[in-house]
Amino acid sequence: MSCSFILKTAWRDARPSWRRLLLTSASIILGVAALVAVGSFGQNVQQALDMQARGLLGADLEVSARGAPTPEVEQALAALGGEQARETAFASMLVFSGDKTGVPDRTRLVTVRAIAGAYPFYGDFITEPTDARSALGADDAVILEETLLRQFGVAVGDSVRLGQKTFRIAGALRQVPGESAAVALLSPRVLVGRAALEGAGLLGPGSLARYKTYFKFAEGVDVEAMMTEKGPRLRELRLGFDTVAERREELGNALDNMTSFLALSGFVALFLGAIGVASSLQVYLRAKRATVAVLRCLGASGRTAFLVFVVQAGVLGVAGSVLGAVLGVGLQRLLPRVLGDFLPVNVAVSIAWPEVAAGLIVGIGLTLLFALLPLLGVRRVSPLAALRTAVLDTGTGRDGWRWVVLAGIAVALTGFAIWQTGSVRIGAGFAGGLLAGLGVLAGLALLVMWAARKISTRALPYVWRQGIANLHRPNNRTTLLLLALGAGTALLLTLALTRSTLIGQLRGVGADGRPDLLFFDVQDDQVAGLHEVLAGQGTPVIAEAPIVTMRLESMKGRRVEEWLKQKGSTVPGWTLRREYRSTYRDRLSDTEKLIAGEWISSVKADADVVPVSVEQGLAKDLQIGLGDELVFDVQGVSVRTRVASLREVEWRRMSPNFFVVFPTGVLEAAPKFHVLAARSADAAASARTQQAVVAAYPNVSVIDLSLVIATLDRIFGKAELAVRFMALFTLVTGVVVLGGAVVAGRGQRLREIVLLRTLGASSRQLAGIQLVEYAVLGALAAVTGSLLAVGANVALAVWVFDTEPASPWAGVLVAVPAVALLSLVTGAWAGRGVVRQPPLAVLRQAGE
Repeated sequence: MSCSFILKTAWRDARPSWRRLLLTSASIILGVAALVAVGSFGQNVQQALDMQARGLLGADLEVSARGAPTPEVEQALAALGGEQARETAFASMLVFSGDKTGVPDRTRLVTVRAIAGAYPFYGDFITEPTDARSALGADDAVILEETLLRQFGVAVGDSVRLGQKTFRIAGALRQVPGESAAVALLSPRVLVGRAALEGAGLLGPGSLARYKTYFKFAEGVDVEAMMTEKGPRLRELRLGFDTVAERREELGNALDNMTSFLALSGFVALFLGAIGVASSLQVYLRAKRATVAVLRCLGASGRTAFLVFVVQAGVLGVAGSVLGAVLGVGLQRLLPRVLGDFLPVNVAVSIAWPEVAAGLIVGIGLTLLFALLPLLGVRRVSPLAALRTAVLDTGTGRDGWRWVVLAGIAVALTGFAIWQTGSVRIGAGFAGGLLAGLGVLAGLALLVMWAARKISTRALPYVWRQGIANLHRPNNRTTLLLLALGAGTALLLTLALTRSTLIGQLRGVGADGRPDLLFFDVQDDQVAGLHEVLAGQGTPVIAEAPIVTMRLESMKGRRVEEWLKQKGSTVPGWTLRREYRSTYRDRLSDTEKLIAGEWISSVKADADVVPVSVEQGLAKDLQIGLGDELVFDVQGVSVRTRVASLREVEWRRMSPNFFVVFPTGVLEAAPKFHVLAARSADAAASARTQQAVVAAYPNVSVIDLSLVIATLDRIFGKAELAVRFMALFTLVTGVVVLGGAVVAGRGQRLREIVLLRTLGASSRQLAGIQLVEYAVLGALAAVTGSLLAVGANVALAVWVFDTEPASPWAGVLVAVPAVALLSLVTGAWAGRGVVRQPPLAVLRQAGE
């Protein structure tokens, strides 16, 4: 047969059923829309990164150090040339006076950014009023994060206190170059002139401050080439540096990961939509069995009949994908609002045609692959079927092409996942997890159908017996509904449970009498007084540790500079360059466990080699073991050590934890500061304690666990909202698939219903049967989806977050009735009017 015949036959055959076919194509619209929206948005973000690259860093080059620049460092910085600006960043307590409102003073941990010079050279701090930046030249002006003004009810012109000095609020900070709004949630930023810090008493010896120098070079200077030449010298001085290209790449990679994850969530919706297409075509082809048989009688080959319906499926894929692409272009405009808090740049929305084309190709290709599964059976319809009433042979495992198609689906799924994630391991893991989850849902569906067939329901009312029997009768929707709604339920509930697990983990850190307040930057002469203040507030000190700053000088007999220069070294550079803040004590703390070697509590001050204990993760990164030698530069004094033991540290606990612990007898005379952990009775006592400490010792900063939990909960909430936005595509696709499946099987159900009407069933009973069927199916979908979510949450908690999983029952109790109701409403709407068909219709062979 000619191509013209195939196209004409496909068109003529589809005309009477175009509405049903259009509904079938609706199953893939949302999936393609999600892919196009996320893909185009990702391209918009990359374009914004390219256009605003310099504004991401605010300079051509950033050089950072853990300590104040030494003369040697200053010389190296001067050798770089260009215009310079300096910044000192550190954590401190900001005090809001209660005089204006009549309430006690309130405190908040903030990140102070003390700036000297014209930084940012590119971009700007966005403030209200817009000229607030110029006020930082004054000796008493600060600019506060806008959220602080709202949270504490203060306004421009009011006073706040940093350390021992009172400042005037000159403006509200809305945006910082290269930083997203989510960064400010954990520690709001405060801008101040560097010279204005004089007299505040905030930067004492050992203060945890970071010193940055920003550079602006003349046009035409190749910064990347310059850092290739001068970068090694900066690394020798333990300085970190960041160029515009590096910052763009870092942010680009992070945002690529985010958009890839969202695209994978959309692909799940497309995957389920393709399953819906296959299911609807299965029902459609049963009705077309006589048409195929007639074509065979007229001389058409099985291949020709097969191609007729392939053309129809291809048109379905094109129509659904085009509509999905159009919808995706519209949805693209919503994503900057949903994800705006996590974006470091302003994104201009524009259509990314390559991403639109990619969405169309994926949508059409996946639709055709899944459509081939029911279409393969058309090849084996015999001309004699025109005289038979047997059901269309859909093809079993005896058809080798079915296995080829299934393999193609698996390859397509895995290939897409690898393409999106850029990792074979992660992509294959996602594809395997998705297929495994769908396999579990399909297996449970088979189990449900078997149970509905085997378990006696004679004791139940007639309506319930018929509704449950529909779970296993021909044209049942059990498998399809469990796949569609079950997967959507699993995704949404997994997000909620994972968030509860993470927040529960944080709350557990401060439970059972554990510390919930951490005081740091405590100087030697302030320890005794701080103990008295805390005792006076009824806040006992639970843990205390002195901290001595040091750097690694050599390892295993080789200087750090040699390790840093070694090509192919797998030792992370940060472990060699970082400033270590170590402690000394004679016993293990309750957050540590010895896993190897011998704990040595004390040594003599004149010991040639000092035995130390190293945290196991750091030892793995440094590739060292028991007996290896480490030489530390303790503020100008070389101290030889050997690894005597390895410890496992519970970093989640709010307690002084350290990478390296020395025995007593060695570091006592070294310059140091202290950190204390305490436990407050309640939130009111915590607030009073913080106010008393800041009043007595302005340089001391406090981390409040309850505030950390509340802040992280808001961050998780924002992130969950973004992911939930995509996961909803899966759930809504499931509803569309369900509606399409019900409508596609309307003809078969119509014959069953009019037959029951002929046998005397009332319209009320028929409606009840449908309600029972869809209520049971919805509940089963919710239960199976919830079980998958519970399993995923347990797996994430145990293998990823290393914590106890959150109790899932609250989420399950909400999900089960909600999804059951959703299924009930969708099924009732799609099947509306069927129960009112007259019994005479059975004699007229009603429906298709």
